[in-house]
Amino acid sequence: MNTHPTRRDFLRGSLLAGLAAAASPLAGLARAAAPAAAAAGTTSRVALFVGTDRADLVFRSLKQFEPALRQAIGNRHVVLKPNNVSIDNPLCATHADCLEGALEFLKSIGKLGNAVIAESAASGPTLDGFANYNYPRLAGKYGVKLVDLDVEPVDVLQVFDEKDFRPHGVRMASRLLDPNSFIISATRFKTHDRVVATLSLKNIIVGTAVKDPGFRWGAASKAGARNDKPLIHGNGFRGINYNLFAVAQRLHPHLAILDGVEGMEGNGPVGGTAVDHRVCVVSPDWLAADRVAVELMGIDFARVGYLNYCAQAKLGEADLKKIEIVGEPIAPHVKTYKLSQNIQEQLIWQKPAAS
Repeated sequence: MNTHPTRRDFLRGSLLAGLAAAASPLAGLARAAAPAAAAAGTTSRVALFVGTDRADLVFRSLKQFEPALRQAIGNRHVVLKPNNVSIDNPLCATHADCLEGALEFLKSIGKLGNAVIAESAASGPTLDGFANYNYPRLAGKYGVKLVDLDVEPVDVLQVFDEKDFRPHGVRMASRLLDPNSFIISATRFKTHDRVVATLSLKNIIVGTAVKDPGFRWGAASKAGARNDKPLIHGNGFRGINYNLFAVAQRLHPHLAILDGVEGMEGNGPVGGTAVDHRVCVVSPDWLAADRVAVELMGIDFARVGYLNYCAQAKLGEADLKKIEIVGEPIAPHVKTYKLSQNIQEQLIWQKPAAS
């Protein structure tokens, strides 16, 4: 018998809101979601659920952390950050149903009022991507604002360039750097042509770097329009791994939602092919979530430079023996993703630079 609350249970509970609280399915939901005592020796909890209904998987996963998330959000503004590296390739973008599961959860705990969906799409106008991926429907249904980070205030952070060994200023959206923001990273499982795998952390850092509104990939870009996202990449495989680690100490998700219902393998983050994986990973410890996702993708964690750096600096938990898995075990759901064709070039980060 499945004892985990589902999104449908919540919707049913909303319809019966007039009944006494003791008899309400919503009250039962809250009781069922109370976290169990952590397993001996573990320091972080990760929810792993399996299925094909993205919204339901996300909702059920989030319910495992309900009391802690309600407290952590408090009165902060919630920034739900999808991944729209391309504005017209659904396989590489966050599915609207994934976001809907998160919004339904926020509604269930009374935290929807200060929530926005915010992004700076990599390839073109952010709002075009939102429209292509059906996000306006969510905005209307849940009363949340769609935010184009490219037209918002910015702060400047310094990143490293491995070609000139100098710092370079990157415009980053102030909204996500604001201590009063609670940041939710919602993205897919994807392999990557620079850092092996791109998951919750990379979605936040590269997506927070902004571009001029007139910028597009290719010849259609407005003359002089600037894109700061490549600066995060640091002009090489060493540069991008170090920059992601360095910026993570200032900017990272407070909650990771990783949609592996359909992942991407091969030449991601845009040019890969679909993987029918049917998993969902959620955790308030973003590094633990990314670590579990890497394992589920059949990737040797030692190959993912920026996550290893973050683990070394103890920015989260990356030791599987210290991560409590709630829901399904990892082993039966591992699928070996095909890596990018340039994987050997990417691994240069493991070797010292030539003197």
